Amino acid sequence: MSIKNVTVAGGGILGGQIAFQSQFMGFNVTVYDVNDSALKHSEQLMTSYPDIYKNFYEDGQKADEVIENIRFSSNLADAVQDADLVIEAIPENVNIKKDFYKQLSRVAPQKAIFVSNSSTLVPSQFVDSVDRPEKFLALHFANQIWVNNNAEIMGHAGTDEKYIDELVKFARDIRMVPFKLNKEQHGYILNSLLVPFLDAGQKLWANGVSDPHTIDKAWMLATKAPMGPFAILDVVGLQTPYNLALSRSDTDEEQAKIARLIKEMIDEGHTGLAAGKGFYEYPNPEYQQESFLK
Repeated sequence: MSIKNVTVAGGGILGGQIAFQSQFMGFNVTVYDVNDSALKHSEQLMTSYPDIYKNFYEDGQKADEVIENIRFSSNLADAVQDADLVIEAIPENVNIKKDFYKQLSRVAPQKAIFVSNSSTLVPSQFVDSVDRPEKFLALHFANQIWVNNNAEIMGHAGTDEKYIDELVKFARDIRMVPFKLNKEQHGYILNSLLVPFLDAGQKLWANGVSDPHTIDKAWMLATKAPMGPFAILDVVGLQTPYNLALSRSDTDEEQAKIARLIKEMIDEGHTGLAAGKGFYEYPNPEYQQESFLK
């Protein structure tokens, strides 16, 4: 088959980026979310992307037309009526995803491939809720996908290899670099490396060893990396690390401390880059200033 029509379910930060990138690259894109308010928020998130694309891509001028060409729908059956590919980018909750896939299976055309953008969960955790297990797999993107253009592709034991190959082609078609995993792995490749690193930084902070800026500075100076763990957390958005810490807080006091500290920031609206403030203030965060490493 050839993928032409893409539905992105969940128009949050990453879902919106996936939709924008796919439409920018010439696919017919529909964004689905639970209500019109969520869709308006998704559209609003995209309004900053044309200027970014103009500065990033040689053909970035065509980004001006992207949003008006994306279709938005809060009716799932309508949103997937002619979908070749449905990319699920809804909250990281197994039960929510299972309910979604049951609904999706009832209304999606049989030609549609289902993929999850889950950053921590694997397809076998909710494959029983899908009516086409051979066409079900994971396609994981990183935030700011125009520059962090890796696409991790992971099937489960029942995924037909031809659909993995189809997703490799789709990833290339939207200017991603595909990484095909040989087996299921929580966290894929990227997050299997990244999450322990971010966790180590957060533990140093939660245990009072040092403050976020000093921790970032130490890492950046020693490794020549462009960002430290807390700058990366801002890019990710603090809701995701909060959810992860909270899920482990019942049995891990360090994670409970992390969850409490991040919750205080979220309650103040300091949720990261998208909000203009997290561990740093944006634009022009301190870690990007020449004086930061002096």
